[in-house]
Amino acid sequence: MAIDASAVSATPSAAPSGSRRRGGVRGNENLAGWLFVAPVVAILGLFLLLPILMAFWVSLTGWNGQGSPFTSGVPFVGTDNYTRLFTEEGLARRDFMTSIRNNLYYVAIVVPAQTALALGLALVVNNRMLRGKTFFRSAFYFPSVTSSVAISVVFLFLFANSGAVNALLGAFGIDGPQWFADARGVLHVLLGTVGVDQPPAALTDGGPFGLTWWDWLSGPSVAMVSIITLVVWTTSGTFMLMYLAALQNVPVTLDEASTLDGASRWQRFRYVTLPLLRPTTFLVVTLGLIGTWQVFDQVYVMSQGDPAKTTLTPAYLSYRTAFRDFEYGSGAAISFVLFLIIIVLTLGQRWLMRDRDRTGRRSWRRRRVPGRS
Repeated sequence: MAIDASAVSATPSAAPSGSRRRGGVRGNENLAGWLFVAPVVAILGLFLLLPILMAFWVSLTGWNGQGSPFTSGVPFVGTDNYTRLFTEEGLARRDFMTSIRNNLYYVAIVVPAQTALALGLALVVNNRMLRGKTFFRSAFYFPSVTSSVAISVVFLFLFANSGAVNALLGAFGIDGPQWFADARGVLHVLLGTVGVDQPPAALTDGGPFGLTWWDWLSGPSVAMVSIITLVVWTTSGTFMLMYLAALQNVPVTLDEASTLDGASRWQRFRYVTLPLLRPTTFLVVTLGLIGTWQVFDQVYVMSQGDPAKTTLTPAYLSYRTAFRDFEYGSGAAISFVLFLIIIVLTLGQRWLMRDRDRTGRRSWRRRRVPGRS
């Protein structure tokens, strides 16, 4: 009995010491982990977070680029740089809203077009009967890794007045436009073909944010169409690889089972393949939204916002306002508004995709419940 009592008394004292040793080991592991990531955290904070905070401070000032923006001589304007973009009548608001309109049409065309083209190319190169898959994959992906500046210069020659595009259109009896000098909106051009050359008075009397409804409904300009063509061609290759990786992860047994059930090729794609590609589609659309709202280099090389500011985008407007007009506060404010637009659109898209998934699961459960009873 004495031995049992001593054993019992020794057991509780041993447990705390073991827990202390385990806690000490875990504490050392946490400390070691923080020590390993400390250099990366310091670098990110120094070269990423700190510049963002500095830029936000500049957006609240009237700094003109001379000297340091953190001296007492720099005027502090608060939110004036932001209110000028939305509420105050003037050239700043008109240019900003013009860039937003241009970018909205740009996003509405580029994102669906590049997503559909990327999926189509992925289906082509994933075909088992296709020969020379490596060649076609490399050929489709090559424009994505080529310098955007170099490709933009090539497209300048292609869409010149005497370029290959107008020569091709002339072979079909079509008189090609002056691509980078035509400021007409595509919708206005289409309306002109049916005799609507003058806008209705109801669309020219007023409109939101300093632009008339006729301006908002102009569509992308002819010059913007050439930039859209360039971007869709150069970005589809990257997204093709994402879809190709997802297609190769689709179980072959599902396709074979649907074939045995009598499903056609379209039905197999619609009800088997496409639902399995939803996560990849979400990634492609998200990256497309972010990239299209940040378009800059193509506009800088090909048009610099001309003609008549119909290719002006918020990213290029931010650069021009800061580095050409020397209004660094307004340029920084435009960049932060653009950042908020991207965040809101990304979160909204994520919420819509999640809501659809939940709705689909709820409807599937409702369909299965009567069968169980």
